[in-house]
Amino acid sequence: MPLYTYENKHQDSHCTYCLGGFVVMQKLADPVFTHCTYCGCEISKVITASHVHTGTTGSPNSTLSEKNIAKNDFTQYRKVGKGQYEKTAGKGPDTFSAED
Repeated sequence: MPLYTYENKHQDSHCTYCLGGFVVMQKLADPVFTHCTYCGCEISKVITASHVHTGTTGSPNSTLSEKNIAKNDFTQYRKVGKGQYEKTAGKGPDTFSAED
């Protein structure tokens, strides 16, 4: 479920809950909050950058490292030519091509 940040629209009326903003876990279909559930003041949803875990392979401990992929019984291939792939981690054929 996504996390949404809300903040107080009017800094002159607030409670300690909404003063600095707060984060709520909501379904996409849930209605947007318009008022603080504690003090009733007007609040608005803040658009924030989302965190996307890319699992980059720069570190040997990363999610997508060859060691971690093989350990979790996945297979990784890299493209070596047009329609040709070579295994870099895990079980499976050493190579395959689009024509196979």
